[in-house]
Amino acid sequence: MATRIVVLGGGFGGMYTARALRRRFGRKAEIEVINAQNYFVFQPLLPEVAGGSITPAHAVSPLRFVLDGVFVRKAVVDSVDFERKVVTVFQGIQRRPTEVSYDHLVIALGQGTDFSRMPGLEEHALKMKTLEDARRLRGHIIEQLEHAQVTELPDTKRGALTFTVVGGGFSGVETVGEMKEMIDRSLRFYPKIDPSEVRVQLIEFAPRILNEMPEPLADYAVGHLERHGIEIKLRTGVKSATHRQLVTTDGEVIDTRTIVATIGNAPLPVVQRMGLPLDKGRIPVDRTLRVAGHDNVWALGDCALIPLKEGASERTDFAPPTAQFAVREAKRVAANIAAAVRGRDLKPFAYASRGALASLGAKRGVANVFGHNITGFPAWFIWRSYYLALLPGIGTRIRVMINWSLDMLGARSLVQLKFYGKPPLRYVYYRAGDRIYNAGDRSDGFYTVISGSVEMERPDPETGETTLRVIGPGGHFGERLILGATRRKTTVRANEDCKVLVMNREEFLMLAEGFSAFREYFRPYMDKRGVTLPGGDEDTGR
Repeated sequence: MATRIVVLGGGFGGMYTARALRRRFGRKAEIEVINAQNYFVFQPLLPEVAGGSITPAHAVSPLRFVLDGVFVRKAVVDSVDFERKVVTVFQGIQRRPTEVSYDHLVIALGQGTDFSRMPGLEEHALKMKTLEDARRLRGHIIEQLEHAQVTELPDTKRGALTFTVVGGGFSGVETVGEMKEMIDRSLRFYPKIDPSEVRVQLIEFAPRILNEMPEPLADYAVGHLERHGIEIKLRTGVKSATHRQLVTTDGEVIDTRTIVATIGNAPLPVVQRMGLPLDKGRIPVDRTLRVAGHDNVWALGDCALIPLKEGASERTDFAPPTAQFAVREAKRVAANIAAAVRGRDLKPFAYASRGALASLGAKRGVANVFGHNITGFPAWFIWRSYYLALLPGIGTRIRVMINWSLDMLGARSLVQLKFYGKPPLRYVYYRAGDRIYNAGDRSDGFYTVISGSVEMERPDPETGETTLRVIGPGGHFGERLILGATRRKTTVRANEDCKVLVMNREEFLMLAEGFSAFREYFRPYMDKRGVTLPGGDEDTGR
């Protein structure tokens, strides 16, 4: 019976492992890749998608195209039973649980994010992990420019034109560079925005950016970014965030409606549920990439802690989470699985980095290639050439090359095919004194206070006197939305730092129809105003 090898994840580690296994085994093994999407994302190009230099479709490749002879299962991994050698997944439209057996298992699921130490960041920051994240960021940037073009409110315009990226690693530096280039090349189409009104900044907690690169290259990167109008804040972290502001660990309050977080790597929930030991949030493996205590379980890529030498203890003693290393790890794990199946000795993973590359935007970059530092246009050209060669499939390479060529000839597209609006049910953080809404504003949500308190100002239509009401945890406001009102009659501000749950009208009415307790709680309030909630008395048994 053919050996069954199951690979969890279709990123750099998973996809290249499956390809290497296919070459090693041919048709003598059943190789399966399980991934939540049916495509491979070329993550180094996500900042270029966000900046509009290439289209989203050109940063992905269908797994079935690049993995000829490999079975691809589009499904979500739920759990792994290592004793039974079974992976449970949810697949199909109905998300039915399905068990997938294996002889050898490769875990290449990457990492997620954890912003729990920074209140408000999870709710109000944009991420740069997936293709949808990059598409959303591009649409968000265009939305801010469109809003700044027409608003008459100075504070709103200032917030819309302040763009903040948190994290000075490769992803953060490349993202902020592409964002600034896109904004600069778009401003000529927005005559009411003066370039001096745009503020783009990069925040990094460490003493310098690009810690994986030699310090002279990091210094060059700082100089280039600052010359192009990007503020660099070093030794600065994030204390908290709201939908309009970011508060740094220095106490600075930044009015911004764009926060891009490229920090906070953490193990995915599915990896945590596996019950494997974790070290620094990753699965420890030995030098052959095998998980301790499991002869047939392997791990690589961002989710694995891979020692590069015996007795590894320092940060530099472990493989960095980069595409360059993931591709080499994939070849080694495939070779070791083949050796294990054939009863041969396993070999340790050994690879010396050939260097590091980073694009800075505006046709400039930094590169360390075989110990040589390169800066400026040559480094940028090497960056593009390297990743163009690494792209899977000749068709994808040609399309990306055409995109890059056209990008150098004209303006970037400002078409906003899809704007990612606010979720219908969401948490929002406010700092003390923040305006939640003013009288006369459009009704946009029903609010429930989770923590902290808010202060409501209500003018008396007959006397003109203003009454104040403090609403604490468990209280709610904004009910006029449910009545169908389009304008606010009160002004509400945060009385102290607070967290609120915001719900759209449609979702409120759906809950009222579906949950009798919810409906009965609000019925007296609505009866006073002659509003009939969905769901009749027959639903409550009365």
